[in-house]
Amino acid sequence: MSMSESTTPSSTVLLRRGEVHSPADPFATAMVVERGQVAWVGSEGAADAFADGVDEVIDLDGALVTPAFTDAHVHTTATGLALTGLDLSGAPTREAALALVRDFAAARPDDRVLLGHGWDAARWPDGQPPARAELDAATGGRPLYLSRIDVHSAVVTTALLDLAPGDLARGDGPLTGDAHHAVRAAALGAVTPAQRADAQRAALAHAASLGIGTVHECAGPDISSEDDLTGLLRLSAEEPGPRVIGYWAEQDVDKARELGAVGAAGDLFVDGSLGSHTACLHQPYADAGHTGTAHLDAAAVAAHVVACTEAGLQAGFHAIGDAAVSAVVEGVRAAADKIGLARVRAARHRIEHAEMLTPETVAAFAELGLTASVQPAFDALWGGEDGMYARRLGAERARTLNPFAALLRAGVPLAFGSDSPVTPLDPWGTVRAAAFHRTPEHRVSVRAAFTAHTRGGWRAIGRDDAGVLVPGVPADYAVWRTGELVVQAPDDRVARWSTDPRSGTPGLPDLTPGRDLPVCLRTVVGGRTVFVRPGE
Repeated sequence: MSMSESTTPSSTVLLRRGEVHSPADPFATAMVVERGQVAWVGSEGAADAFADGVDEVIDLDGALVTPAFTDAHVHTTATGLALTGLDLSGAPTREAALALVRDFAAARPDDRVLLGHGWDAARWPDGQPPARAELDAATGGRPLYLSRIDVHSAVVTTALLDLAPGDLARGDGPLTGDAHHAVRAAALGAVTPAQRADAQRAALAHAASLGIGTVHECAGPDISSEDDLTGLLRLSAEEPGPRVIGYWAEQDVDKARELGAVGAAGDLFVDGSLGSHTACLHQPYADAGHTGTAHLDAAAVAAHVVACTEAGLQAGFHAIGDAAVSAVVEGVRAAADKIGLARVRAARHRIEHAEMLTPETVAAFAELGLTASVQPAFDALWGGEDGMYARRLGAERARTLNPFAALLRAGVPLAFGSDSPVTPLDPWGTVRAAAFHRTPEHRVSVRAAFTAHTRGGWRAIGRDDAGVLVPGVPADYAVWRTGELVVQAPDDRVARWSTDPRSGTPGLPDLTPGRDLPVCLRTVVGGRTVFVRPGE
Protein backbone atom coordinates (compact mmCIF):
# COMPACT_ATOMS: atom_id res chain seq x y z
CA MET A 1 0.00 0.00 0.00
CA SER A 2 1.51 3.33 -1.00
CA MET A 3 1.12 5.85 1.81
CA SER A 4 2.53 9.32 1.91
CA GLU A 5 3.21 11.36 5.03
CA SER A 6 2.34 14.54 3.16
CA THR A 7 -1.38 14.44 3.82
CA THR A 8 -2.56 17.67 5.36
CA PRO A 9 -6.09 18.50 6.50
CA SER A 10 -6.53 20.80 3.48
CA SER A 11 -5.78 18.17 0.82
CA THR A 12 -8.30 15.86 -0.87
CA VAL A 13 -7.59 12.14 -0.63
CA LEU A 14 -9.26 9.15 -2.29
CA LEU A 15 -8.86 5.81 -0.55
CA ARG A 16 -9.91 2.88 -2.76
CA ARG A 17 -9.77 -0.91 -3.29
CA GLY A 18 -10.36 -1.79 0.34
CA GLU A 19 -13.23 -2.32 2.77
CA VAL A 20 -14.71 0.81 4.35
CA HIS A 21 -16.72 0.18 7.51
CA SER A 22 -19.63 2.59 7.12
CA PRO A 23 -23.35 2.56 7.95
CA ALA A 24 -23.82 4.72 4.84
CA ASP A 25 -22.92 1.76 2.58
CA PRO A 26 -22.27 -1.73 4.01
CA PHE A 27 -20.38 -2.72 0.83
CA ALA A 28 -18.25 0.43 0.49
CA THR A 29 -14.73 -0.01 -0.84
CA ALA A 30 -13.72 3.64 -1.24
CA MET A 31 -13.81 6.95 0.62
CA VAL A 32 -13.01 10.57 -0.16
CA VAL A 33 -11.63 12.89 2.52
CA GLU A 34 -11.70 16.65 1.95
CA ARG A 35 -10.72 19.52 4.29
CA GLY A 36 -10.39 17.19 7.27
CA GLN A 37 -13.84 15.63 6.84
CA VAL A 38 -15.29 12.55 5.22
CA ALA A 39 -16.78 13.81 1.94
CA TRP A 40 -18.03 10.60 0.32
CA VAL A 41 -18.21 6.83 0.93
CA GLY A 42 -19.12 4.35 -1.80
CA SER A 43 -18.17 1.69 -4.29
CA GLU A 44 -15.18 1.17 -6.58
CA GLY A 45 -17.02 2.07 -9.80
CA ALA A 46 -18.10 5.45 -8.49
CA ALA A 47 -14.59 6.13 -7.19
CA ASP A 48 -13.34 6.49 -10.78
CA ALA A 49 -15.27 9.75 -11.09
CA PHE A 50 -13.25 11.25 -8.21
CA ALA A 51 -9.81 9.98 -9.18
CA ASP A 52 -8.80 12.97 -11.33
CA GLY A 53 -9.89 15.69 -8.91
CA VAL A 54 -8.00 14.62 -5.80
CA ASP A 55 -4.54 15.46 -4.48
CA GLU A 56 -3.70 11.91 -3.51
CA VAL A 57 -4.98 8.39 -4.18
CA ILE A 58 -4.27 5.68 -1.59
CA ASP A 59 -4.55 2.12 -2.87
CA LEU A 60 -5.78 0.19 0.17
CA ASP A 61 -4.88 -3.17 -1.40
CA GLY A 62 -7.71 -4.90 0.45
CA ALA A 63 -7.11 -3.21 3.81
CA LEU A 64 -9.99 -2.34 6.16
CA VAL A 65 -10.83 1.29 6.98
CA THR A 66 -12.72 1.95 10.24
CA PRO A 67 -13.46 4.98 12.38
CA ALA A 68 -10.52 5.65 14.71
CA PHE A 69 -11.02 4.33 18.22
CA THR A 70 -11.67 6.53 21.25
CA ASP A 71 -10.14 5.36 24.54
CA ALA A 72 -12.50 6.94 27.03
CA HIS A 73 -10.33 6.60 30.15
CA VAL A 74 -6.58 7.24 29.99
CA HIS A 75 -3.89 8.62 32.28
CA THR A 76 -1.61 9.87 29.54
CA THR A 77 1.52 10.87 31.46
CA ALA A 78 1.41 7.77 33.65
CA THR A 79 0.97 5.68 30.48
CA GLY A 80 4.00 7.35 28.93
CA LEU A 81 6.05 6.98 32.10
CA ALA A 82 5.11 3.29 32.11
CA LEU A 83 6.25 3.05 28.47
CA THR A 84 9.51 4.88 29.21
CA GLY A 85 9.85 3.56 32.79
CA LEU A 86 10.06 0.13 34.41
CA ASP A 87 7.30 -2.33 33.48
CA LEU A 88 6.85 -5.05 36.10
CA SER A 89 3.68 -6.57 34.65
CA GLY A 90 5.62 -9.54 33.26
CA ALA A 91 7.61 -10.28 36.44
CA PRO A 92 6.73 -13.89 37.43
CA THR A 93 8.10 -13.61 41.01
CA ARG A 94 9.09 -11.03 43.62
CA GLU A 95 12.76 -11.94 43.06
CA ALA A 96 12.39 -11.32 39.33
CA ALA A 97 10.79 -7.94 40.04
CA LEU A 98 13.69 -6.95 42.32
CA ALA A 99 16.20 -7.97 39.62
CA LEU A 100 14.37 -5.73 37.12
CA VAL A 101 14.50 -2.85 39.63
CA ARG A 102 18.28 -3.34 40.06
CA ASP A 103 18.89 -3.32 36.29
CA PHE A 104 16.65 -0.30 35.73
CA ALA A 105 18.32 1.75 38.47
CA ALA A 106 21.74 0.97 36.99
CA ALA A 107 20.57 2.01 33.51
CA ARG A 108 19.06 5.36 34.64
CA PRO A 109 21.77 7.04 36.72
CA ASP A 110 20.50 10.59 35.98
CA ASP A 111 16.80 10.24 36.89
CA ARG A 112 15.89 12.18 40.05
CA VAL A 113 13.23 9.57 40.76
CA LEU A 114 12.85 6.01 39.44
CA LEU A 115 9.35 5.13 38.32
CA GLY A 116 7.84 1.71 37.74
CA HIS A 117 4.44 0.13 37.40
CA GLY A 118 2.52 -3.09 37.07
CA TRP A 119 3.52 -5.44 39.92
CA ASP A 120 0.82 -7.79 41.16
CA ALA A 121 1.80 -9.85 44.21
CA ALA A 122 -1.43 -11.85 43.84
CA ARG A 123 0.17 -13.52 40.81
CA TRP A 124 3.45 -14.35 42.57
CA PRO A 125 4.08 -17.71 44.30
CA ASP A 126 4.63 -16.22 47.78
CA GLY A 127 1.96 -13.51 47.33
CA GLN A 128 4.24 -10.96 49.02
CA PRO A 129 5.00 -7.49 47.62
CA PRO A 130 8.63 -6.30 47.67
CA ALA A 131 9.72 -5.08 51.12
CA ARG A 132 11.08 -1.56 51.51
CA ALA A 133 14.51 -2.82 52.63
CA GLU A 134 14.73 -4.99 49.51
CA LEU A 135 13.89 -2.01 47.30
CA ASP A 136 16.37 0.23 49.16
CA ALA A 137 19.08 -2.34 48.44
CA ALA A 138 18.05 -2.81 44.79
CA THR A 139 18.18 0.95 44.07
CA GLY A 140 21.23 1.80 46.13
CA GLY A 141 19.09 4.06 48.30
CA ARG A 142 17.56 6.17 45.51
CA PRO A 143 13.94 7.42 45.38
CA LEU A 144 11.69 4.78 43.74
CA TYR A 145 7.94 4.59 43.24
CA LEU A 146 6.37 1.31 42.06
CA SER A 147 2.60 1.35 41.56
CA ARG A 148 0.57 -1.85 41.83
CA ILE A 149 -1.22 -2.89 38.63
CA ASP A 150 -4.47 -1.12 39.71
CA VAL A 151 -2.56 2.09 40.62
CA HIS A 152 -4.41 2.25 43.96
CA SER A 153 -1.38 1.24 46.03
CA ALA A 154 2.39 1.38 45.72
CA VAL A 155 5.65 0.25 47.26
CA VAL A 156 8.44 2.81 47.64
CA THR A 157 11.96 3.28 48.93
CA THR A 158 12.93 5.12 52.10
CA ALA A 159 14.47 7.88 49.97
CA LEU A 160 11.06 8.57 48.39
CA LEU A 161 9.36 8.63 51.80
CA ASP A 162 11.93 11.28 52.77
CA LEU A 163 10.78 13.41 49.80
CA ALA A 164 7.08 13.19 50.71
CA PRO A 165 5.52 15.82 52.97
CA GLY A 166 4.17 14.91 56.41
CA ASP A 167 5.02 12.00 58.65
CA LEU A 168 4.18 8.91 56.64
CA ALA A 169 3.97 5.49 58.25
CA ARG A 170 7.21 3.62 57.66
CA GLY A 171 5.88 0.08 57.80
CA ASP A 172 6.62 -2.47 55.14
CA GLY A 173 3.30 -2.97 53.40
CA PRO A 174 2.11 -1.22 50.25
CA LEU A 175 0.85 2.34 50.77
CA THR A 176 -2.82 3.05 50.04
CA GLY A 177 -5.20 6.01 50.35
CA ASP A 178 -3.78 9.34 51.48
CA ALA A 179 -0.30 7.92 52.08
CA HIS A 180 -0.22 6.58 48.54
CA HIS A 181 -1.40 9.91 47.12
CA ALA A 182 1.35 11.68 49.08
CA VAL A 183 4.17 9.45 47.78
CA ARG A 184 2.79 9.52 44.25
CA ALA A 185 2.68 13.33 44.34
CA ALA A 186 6.29 13.36 45.60
CA ALA A 187 7.39 10.95 42.86
CA LEU A 188 5.61 12.80 40.06
CA GLY A 189 6.78 16.12 41.51
CA ALA A 190 10.36 14.96 40.99
CA VAL A 191 9.71 14.25 37.30
CA THR A 192 11.19 17.06 35.22
CA PRO A 193 8.96 18.96 32.75
CA ALA A 194 11.05 17.54 29.89
CA GLN A 195 10.63 13.98 31.23
CA ARG A 196 6.88 14.59 31.47
CA ALA A 197 6.53 15.98 27.93
CA ASP A 198 8.54 13.02 26.60
CA ALA A 199 6.20 10.64 28.43
CA GLN A 200 3.11 12.37 27.02
CA ARG A 201 4.52 12.21 23.48
CA ALA A 202 5.38 8.53 23.94
CA ALA A 203 1.86 7.73 25.14
CA LEU A 204 0.13 9.63 22.32
CA ALA A 205 2.41 8.13 19.67
CA HIS A 206 1.69 4.66 21.04
CA ALA A 207 -2.06 5.38 20.99
CA ALA A 208 -1.85 6.56 17.37
CA SER A 209 0.02 3.36 16.40
CA LEU A 210 -2.97 1.37 17.66
CA GLY A 211 -5.59 3.25 15.64
CA ILE A 212 -6.70 5.42 18.57
CA GLY A 213 -7.74 8.87 17.34
CA THR A 214 -9.01 10.32 20.64
CA VAL A 215 -8.18 9.82 24.30
CA HIS A 216 -10.12 11.07 27.28
CA GLU A 217 -7.54 12.20 29.82
CA CYS A 218 -8.76 11.56 33.38
CA ALA A 219 -6.67 14.07 35.31
CA GLY A 220 -7.09 15.41 38.82
CA PRO A 221 -5.34 16.72 41.91
CA ASP A 222 -4.95 13.21 43.43
CA ILE A 223 -3.80 11.70 40.14
CA SER A 224 -1.60 14.16 38.28
CA SER A 225 -1.39 17.95 38.49
CA GLU A 226 -2.77 21.10 36.91
CA ASP A 227 0.47 21.61 34.96
CA ASP A 228 0.27 18.04 33.73
CA LEU A 229 -3.21 18.54 32.26
CA THR A 230 -2.62 21.98 30.76
CA GLY A 231 0.71 20.81 29.31
CA LEU A 232 -0.94 17.77 27.74
CA LEU A 233 -3.80 19.79 26.23
CA ARG A 234 -1.27 22.29 24.84
CA LEU A 235 0.90 19.49 23.41
CA SER A 236 -2.07 17.84 21.68
CA ALA A 237 -3.18 21.19 20.21
CA GLU A 238 0.28 22.03 18.88
CA GLU A 239 1.58 18.66 17.62
CA PRO A 240 -0.07 16.12 15.30
CA GLY A 241 -1.50 13.16 17.17
CA PRO A 242 -4.67 11.86 18.79
CA ARG A 243 -7.21 14.38 20.06
CA VAL A 244 -7.12 14.80 23.85
CA ILE A 245 -10.34 15.52 25.75
CA GLY A 246 -9.57 16.60 29.33
CA TYR A 247 -11.45 15.80 32.54
CA TRP A 248 -10.50 17.24 35.93
CA ALA A 249 -11.52 15.20 38.99
CA GLU A 250 -12.27 17.87 41.56
CA GLN A 251 -15.45 19.27 43.09
CA ASP A 252 -14.55 22.67 41.69
CA VAL A 253 -16.42 23.62 38.55
CA ASP A 254 -14.47 26.85 38.02
CA LYS A 255 -11.12 25.05 38.28
CA ALA A 256 -12.16 22.42 35.72
CA ARG A 257 -13.23 25.09 33.26
CA GLU A 258 -10.11 27.21 33.87
CA LEU A 259 -7.89 24.20 33.07
CA GLY A 260 -9.71 23.54 29.79
CA ALA A 261 -11.52 20.40 30.91
CA VAL A 262 -14.93 19.43 29.50
CA GLY A 263 -16.02 18.08 32.87
CA ALA A 264 -15.27 18.03 36.59
CA ALA A 265 -15.33 14.30 36.23
CA GLY A 266 -13.28 11.20 35.50
CA ASP A 267 -11.53 9.79 38.54
CA LEU A 268 -13.47 11.83 41.08
CA PHE A 269 -13.25 9.04 43.63
CA VAL A 270 -16.40 7.78 45.32
CA ASP A 271 -14.39 4.68 46.32
CA GLY A 272 -11.16 2.86 45.48
CA SER A 273 -10.47 -0.47 43.76
CA LEU A 274 -11.25 -4.15 44.36
CA GLY A 275 -7.61 -5.23 44.00
CA SER A 276 -6.54 -2.92 46.83
CA HIS A 277 -9.64 -3.77 48.98
CA THR A 278 -10.74 -0.11 48.81
CA ALA A 279 -13.82 -0.39 46.56
CA CYS A 280 -16.85 0.37 48.75
CA LEU A 281 -19.20 -2.61 49.19
CA HIS A 282 -22.61 -3.26 50.78
CA GLN A 283 -21.31 -6.59 52.20
CA PRO A 284 -17.75 -7.26 53.45
CA TYR A 285 -15.02 -8.61 51.20
CA ALA A 286 -14.79 -12.41 51.06
CA ASP A 287 -11.07 -12.16 51.94
CA ALA A 288 -11.12 -9.18 54.34
CA GLY A 289 -13.32 -8.25 57.29
CA HIS A 290 -14.44 -4.84 56.03
CA THR A 291 -16.40 -3.11 53.25
CA GLY A 292 -13.75 -0.83 51.74
CA THR A 293 -13.53 2.95 51.63
CA ALA A 294 -16.12 5.63 50.86
CA HIS A 295 -14.79 9.02 49.74
CA LEU A 296 -18.03 10.78 48.73
CA ASP A 297 -21.61 10.24 49.93
CA ALA A 298 -24.87 10.78 48.06
CA ALA A 299 -25.19 14.37 49.31
CA ALA A 300 -21.75 15.28 47.95
CA VAL A 301 -22.59 13.60 44.64
CA ALA A 302 -25.89 15.53 44.40
CA ALA A 303 -24.23 18.89 45.11
CA HIS A 304 -21.56 18.25 42.47
CA VAL A 305 -24.06 17.14 39.83
CA VAL A 306 -26.18 20.25 40.44
CA ALA A 307 -23.13 22.56 40.23
CA CYS A 308 -21.84 20.95 37.03
CA THR A 309 -25.25 20.84 35.34
CA GLU A 310 -25.87 24.52 36.09
CA ALA A 311 -22.40 25.40 34.78
CA GLY A 312 -22.89 23.43 31.56
CA LEU A 313 -20.11 20.95 32.37
CA GLN A 314 -20.19 17.19 32.72
CA ALA A 315 -20.03 15.69 36.18
CA GLY A 316 -18.66 12.23 36.65
CA PHE A 317 -17.39 9.85 39.28
CA HIS A 318 -15.14 6.84 39.77
CA ALA A 319 -17.41 4.19 41.33
CA ILE A 320 -16.58 0.46 41.41
CA GLY A 321 -18.20 -1.16 44.47
CA ASP A 322 -21.96 -1.65 44.75
CA ALA A 323 -22.22 0.75 47.70
CA ALA A 324 -20.32 3.42 45.75
CA VAL A 325 -22.54 2.96 42.68
CA SER A 326 -25.63 3.19 44.94
CA ALA A 327 -24.34 6.47 46.40
CA VAL A 328 -23.85 7.89 42.90
CA VAL A 329 -27.33 6.84 41.74
CA GLU A 330 -28.93 8.24 44.91
CA GLY A 331 -27.00 11.50 44.51
CA VAL A 332 -27.77 11.97 40.81
CA ARG A 333 -31.45 11.22 41.47
CA ALA A 334 -31.50 13.85 44.23
CA ALA A 335 -29.93 16.33 41.80
CA ALA A 336 -32.63 15.51 39.23
CA ASP A 337 -35.32 16.07 41.85
CA LYS A 338 -33.84 19.50 42.54
CA ILE A 339 -33.14 20.86 39.04
CA GLY A 340 -35.18 18.59 36.78
CA LEU A 341 -34.59 15.20 35.20
CA ALA A 342 -34.42 16.58 31.65
CA ARG A 343 -31.53 18.91 32.53
CA VAL A 344 -29.59 16.15 34.27
CA ARG A 345 -30.12 13.75 31.36
CA ALA A 346 -29.09 16.36 28.80
CA ALA A 347 -25.79 16.98 30.62
CA ARG A 348 -24.67 13.36 30.01
CA HIS A 349 -22.88 12.83 33.29
CA ARG A 350 -20.62 9.80 33.35
CA ILE A 351 -19.59 7.04 35.70
CA GLU A 352 -16.15 5.48 35.34
CA HIS A 353 -15.78 1.70 35.85
CA ALA A 354 -19.29 1.01 37.29
CA GLU A 355 -18.35 -2.62 37.89
CA MET A 356 -20.71 -3.84 40.63
CA LEU A 357 -24.17 -3.17 39.22
CA THR A 358 -27.59 -4.58 40.05
CA PRO A 359 -30.70 -4.59 37.82
CA GLU A 360 -31.89 -1.59 39.87
CA THR A 361 -28.75 0.49 39.35
CA VAL A 362 -28.63 -0.43 35.64
CA ALA A 363 -32.21 0.85 35.29
CA ALA A 364 -31.27 4.02 37.19
CA PHE A 365 -28.34 4.69 34.83
CA ALA A 366 -30.77 4.51 31.91
CA GLU A 367 -33.35 6.73 33.60
CA LEU A 368 -30.79 9.38 34.61
CA GLY A 369 -28.99 9.44 31.24
CA LEU A 370 -25.66 8.34 32.75
CA THR A 371 -22.90 7.08 30.46
CA ALA A 372 -21.10 3.95 31.69
CA SER A 373 -17.40 4.46 30.91
CA VAL A 374 -16.19 0.87 31.29
CA GLN A 375 -13.03 -1.19 30.82
CA PRO A 376 -13.65 -4.68 29.39
CA ALA A 377 -9.99 -5.65 29.87
CA PHE A 378 -10.64 -5.63 33.63
CA ASP A 379 -12.83 -8.70 33.17
CA ALA A 380 -10.27 -10.37 30.89
CA LEU A 381 -7.60 -9.81 33.55
CA TRP A 382 -9.50 -10.31 36.80
CA GLY A 383 -12.79 -12.06 35.96
CA GLY A 384 -13.65 -15.75 35.84
CA GLU A 385 -13.99 -18.45 38.50
CA ASP A 386 -10.33 -18.26 39.58
CA GLY A 387 -9.74 -14.55 39.10
CA MET A 388 -9.03 -11.72 41.54
CA TYR A 389 -12.73 -10.69 41.60
CA ALA A 390 -13.75 -14.17 42.80
CA ARG A 391 -11.07 -14.08 45.53
CA ARG A 392 -12.16 -10.62 46.71
CA LEU A 393 -15.93 -11.13 46.48
CA GLY A 394 -16.63 -14.86 46.25
CA ALA A 395 -17.69 -16.50 42.99
CA GLU A 396 -21.36 -15.55 43.24
CA ARG A 397 -20.85 -11.79 43.58
CA ALA A 398 -17.94 -11.87 41.11
CA ARG A 399 -20.23 -13.30 38.41
CA THR A 400 -22.37 -10.13 38.51
CA LEU A 401 -19.50 -7.76 37.60
CA ASN A 402 -19.29 -5.70 34.41
CA PRO A 403 -22.72 -6.65 32.98
CA PHE A 404 -22.28 -5.05 29.56
CA ALA A 405 -25.20 -6.89 27.90
CA ALA A 406 -27.63 -5.75 30.62
CA LEU A 407 -26.44 -2.14 30.26
CA LEU A 408 -26.96 -2.22 26.49
CA ARG A 409 -30.38 -3.86 26.78
CA ALA A 410 -31.43 -1.11 29.21
CA GLY A 411 -30.31 1.56 26.75
CA VAL A 412 -27.35 2.81 28.83
CA PRO A 413 -24.71 4.44 26.58
CA LEU A 414 -21.38 2.62 26.84
CA ALA A 415 -17.95 4.16 26.23
CA PHE A 416 -15.01 1.76 26.27
CA GLY A 417 -11.55 2.55 27.58
CA SER A 418 -8.46 1.00 29.12
CA ASP A 419 -7.72 3.05 32.25
CA SER A 420 -4.16 2.85 30.92
CA PRO A 421 -1.69 2.20 32.51
CA VAL A 422 -3.95 -0.09 34.63
CA THR A 423 -4.50 -2.15 31.48
CA PRO A 424 -2.68 -1.44 28.21
CA LEU A 425 -3.98 0.63 25.33
CA ASP A 426 -5.42 -2.18 23.17
CA PRO A 427 -8.63 -1.30 21.30
CA TRP A 428 -9.28 -4.54 19.40
CA GLY A 429 -8.33 -6.53 22.51
CA THR A 430 -10.88 -4.45 24.43
CA VAL A 431 -13.60 -5.19 21.87
CA ARG A 432 -12.71 -8.89 22.09
CA ALA A 433 -12.82 -8.83 25.90
CA ALA A 434 -16.40 -7.49 25.80
CA ALA A 435 -17.53 -9.95 23.11
CA PHE A 436 -15.96 -12.91 24.94
CA HIS A 437 -16.59 -11.80 28.53
CA ARG A 438 -15.62 -14.48 31.05
CA THR A 439 -19.24 -14.53 32.25
CA PRO A 440 -21.23 -15.54 29.12
CA GLU A 441 -24.47 -13.68 29.98
CA HIS A 442 -22.56 -10.36 29.99
CA ARG A 443 -21.21 -10.77 26.42
CA VAL A 444 -22.20 -8.34 23.68
CA SER A 445 -21.81 -8.64 19.91
CA VAL A 446 -18.53 -7.56 18.34
CA ARG A 447 -20.51 -4.88 16.53
CA ALA A 448 -21.93 -3.44 19.76
CA ALA A 449 -18.51 -3.54 21.42
CA PHE A 450 -16.87 -1.86 18.41
CA THR A 451 -19.54 0.85 18.50
CA ALA A 452 -18.88 1.45 22.21
CA HIS A 453 -15.18 1.97 21.44
CA THR A 454 -15.76 4.33 18.49
CA ARG A 455 -19.08 6.23 18.56
CA GLY A 456 -19.44 5.58 22.28
CA GLY A 457 -16.53 7.82 23.20
CA TRP A 458 -17.85 10.65 21.05
CA ARG A 459 -21.34 10.32 22.49
CA ALA A 460 -19.82 10.44 25.96
CA ILE A 461 -18.65 14.01 25.24
CA GLY A 462 -21.99 14.99 23.70
CA ARG A 463 -21.18 14.46 20.01
CA ASP A 464 -23.73 12.13 18.39
CA ASP A 465 -22.59 12.70 14.81
CA ALA A 466 -18.97 11.53 14.97
CA GLY A 467 -17.20 8.19 15.33
CA VAL A 468 -18.68 6.76 12.11
CA LEU A 469 -17.52 7.12 8.52
CA VAL A 470 -20.32 9.09 6.88
CA PRO A 471 -20.14 12.36 4.92
CA GLY A 472 -19.71 15.49 7.03
CA VAL A 473 -17.98 13.99 10.09
CA PRO A 474 -14.35 14.53 11.15
CA ALA A 475 -12.01 12.32 9.13
CA ASP A 476 -10.74 10.32 12.10
CA TYR A 477 -10.02 6.86 10.73
CA ALA A 478 -7.61 3.95 10.87
CA VAL A 479 -6.46 1.51 8.18
CA TRP A 480 -5.97 -2.14 9.19
CA ARG A 481 -4.40 -5.30 7.81
CA THR A 482 -6.76 -8.07 8.87
CA GLY A 483 -8.30 -11.38 7.83
CA GLU A 484 -11.75 -12.01 6.42
CA LEU A 485 -14.53 -9.81 7.77
CA VAL A 486 -17.50 -11.42 9.50
CA VAL A 487 -20.70 -10.40 11.25
CA GLN A 488 -20.24 -12.11 14.55
CA ALA A 489 -22.21 -12.68 17.71
CA PRO A 490 -20.49 -14.86 20.30
CA ASP A 491 -23.54 -16.92 21.25
CA ASP A 492 -27.30 -17.16 20.81
CA ARG A 493 -28.15 -15.21 23.95
CA VAL A 494 -26.74 -12.01 22.50
CA ALA A 495 -29.27 -9.57 21.11
CA ARG A 496 -28.03 -8.98 17.56
CA TRP A 497 -28.89 -7.90 14.08
CA SER A 498 -29.25 -10.53 11.41
CA THR A 499 -25.91 -12.04 10.43
CA ASP A 500 -27.15 -12.64 6.86
CA PRO A 501 -25.03 -10.52 4.46
CA ARG A 502 -28.25 -9.30 2.80
CA SER A 503 -29.14 -7.48 6.04
CA GLY A 504 -26.56 -4.88 5.06
CA THR A 505 -24.62 -5.05 8.33
CA PRO A 506 -20.97 -4.15 7.59
CA GLY A 507 -18.51 -6.84 8.65
CA LEU A 508 -15.73 -6.60 11.22
CA PRO A 509 -12.58 -8.66 11.88
CA ASP A 510 -13.00 -12.10 13.43
CA LEU A 511 -11.93 -11.57 17.05
CA THR A 512 -12.28 -15.18 18.20
CA PRO A 513 -9.72 -15.70 21.00
CA GLY A 514 -6.50 -17.12 19.63
CA ARG A 515 -6.78 -15.32 16.29
CA ASP A 516 -4.40 -12.48 15.45
CA LEU A 517 -5.82 -9.03 16.07
CA PRO A 518 -5.82 -6.49 13.22
CA VAL A 519 -2.57 -4.58 12.63
CA CYS A 520 -2.80 -0.79 12.30
CA LEU A 521 -1.22 0.50 9.07
CA ARG A 522 -2.22 4.15 9.30
CA THR A 523 -4.10 6.50 11.66
CA VAL A 524 -5.61 9.81 10.54
CA VAL A 525 -7.10 12.49 12.82
CA GLY A 526 -9.04 15.36 11.28
CA GLY A 527 -7.59 14.48 7.88
CA ARG A 528 -4.01 14.66 9.18
CA THR A 529 -1.92 11.48 9.13
CA VAL A 530 -0.60 10.88 12.66
CA PHE A 531 0.79 7.37 12.20
CA VAL A 532 2.08 5.27 9.33
CA ARG A 533 3.42 1.78 10.03
CA PRO A 534 7.07 1.62 8.95
CA GLY A 535 7.47 -0.15 5.61
CA GLU A 536 3.91 0.56 4.43
